Amino acid sequence: MINTRTAEERQFLTSDHVELFYRYWPATAGETVRKVIVLFHRGHEHSGRLQHIVDELAMPDTAFYAWDARGHGHSPGLRGFSPSLARSVMDVDEFVRFTARDSQVPLEDIVVVAQSVGAVLAATWAHDYAPTIRGLVLASPAFKVKLYVPFARSGLALMHRLRGLFFVNSYVKGKYLTHDPDRVASFNQDPLITRPIAVNILLDLYKTAERVVSDASAIILPVQMLVSGEDYVVHRQPQLDFYHKLRNQNKELHILSGFYHDTLGEKDRQLAFDKMRGFIDTLYSNPSQPFDYSAEDRRSPGADNWRMLSGGPEPYSLDDFAYRGLRYGMKILGTQSRGVRLGFETGFDSGSTLDYVYRNQPQGSSMLGRMIDKNYLNSVGWKGIRQRKIHLQRLITQAVEHLTAQNKPVRVVDIAAGHGRYVLDALEDNPAATEILLRDFSELNVSKGQEMIAGRGMADRARFEKGDAFNRQELAALTPRPTLGIVSGLYELFPENERVRHSLAGMAEAIEPGGILIYTGQPWHPQLKTIAWSLTSHKDGKAWIMRVRTQGEMDALVREAGFDKCTQLIDEWGIFTVSLAVRRAS
Repeated sequence: MINTRTAEERQFLTSDHVELFYRYWPATAGETVRKVIVLFHRGHEHSGRLQHIVDELAMPDTAFYAWDARGHGHSPGLRGFSPSLARSVMDVDEFVRFTARDSQVPLEDIVVVAQSVGAVLAATWAHDYAPTIRGLVLASPAFKVKLYVPFARSGLALMHRLRGLFFVNSYVKGKYLTHDPDRVASFNQDPLITRPIAVNILLDLYKTAERVVSDASAIILPVQMLVSGEDYVVHRQPQLDFYHKLRNQNKELHILSGFYHDTLGEKDRQLAFDKMRGFIDTLYSNPSQPFDYSAEDRRSPGADNWRMLSGGPEPYSLDDFAYRGLRYGMKILGTQSRGVRLGFETGFDSGSTLDYVYRNQPQGSSMLGRMIDKNYLNSVGWKGIRQRKIHLQRLITQAVEHLTAQNKPVRVVDIAAGHGRYVLDALEDNPAATEILLRDFSELNVSKGQEMIAGRGMADRARFEKGDAFNRQELAALTPRPTLGIVSGLYELFPENERVRHSLAGMAEAIEPGGILIYTGQPWHPQLKTIAWSLTSHKDGKAWIMRVRTQGEMDALVREAGFDKCTQLIDEWGIFTVSLAVRRAS
């Protein structure tokens, strides 16, 4: 007979001030909790339907947590709605970190078990945030939902563009989810089941899943995949593609013959539970092994892709003709656009270009030029850059508040500030920042930044000087010692990690323990070929070829230098991250 564990019903507060409902099942064996499993339910469902997992896994020494996602179960919000899938992934990050604090265990002792849409959220979180948890169990991840109506996805996208927000009802019946008659009946009768799903979330689910599956090599956690053999709800191939790209050797794939989509609620689910329990026991019986990123800039999928881009397209291939045509068109017609012309003059990755993108005011020498400029500024990469600016300003404000609460002086340095707009925008009305030092290697950026400081009347507490962001000794000698260091949009431009290590080491020597580092990352970009084969860099006008660093690689470099990441933000497209880390005591 299975003993039923009693859940405690609670709420936790997200960063956007939404109180999400969750259930907590304390461990029933042992005085100190050392193992924590966080469960994430399927789409349309809620944490109450996960009680059987807690009971049937029979792990009395383990504490369990499970939420009701926003818009589901007892959590607030429109049923089936979230502002974006990215917001829901951020909820995952905040909830798992909350469970670590609540249970007083490190992230390294947490295992996440997630199913269907919940598994997509968990996989995206693993990709975008690079959490250092012990492992993942993903059951029937909904990387590609089966839409039986032809052209349904494109039709939904068009309707969303024309109508705005609307909801799509799920007509999936319980009998197509599981062979267990009790689970079928409970699904059909449960008043907390959420049938509708917001169209923005359904469309985001497809786009995000495609991104994560294509770049699954960025996920370095141990992963167990449980795939239902007879799934009427989601496609199998993307699940297999995702699994085969995972880089951790500790991974398992199990295809459960005859299982419907509700893998962990199937009639013969004990088969799945036995595999889960064995995998989780193995994770906990061995010490957590950090992934070795030491040679990532030489031997990794990201390094291979950088070398491929550096070689250019194959001569006389379709790519070759397409990008030749794009370059020609940009030089003949595109230069009527102020932004395109500025890119060719100073580099598309220059401080001048970024400042123009931040201002986001289309300009051109003709009506056609202004139309081209508007399309240029609305490219997904530049939209991501503007969102990165917003995230930078948010974390700068958060850092100043933290330092002030700790009675520490707020002395700011940005070692590659461009024109410095995002720093000055964040601190102009914040008198707590008494000393602001902006640095850049470009004389033009220094001159423009000095003009901006003078124009804002901030010369009494802000200054701009020329400096090398990769000179360790120069950075270590900064005086007075900064309590808040910022490095944005710099490391992404250089493929080698050694220079980044020198830069971060200098920052670590300059920033006293308890001080803060804010840094950016670029774990993925949808336009790498277009950028590499048609745009030029500020570095001697050469091709602008980027090597994306996974978030795990970037965090590892920061951790190696002596900082511990606390907070991270990422745009809805998954391109740019902004992270806050605290300098630990030596």
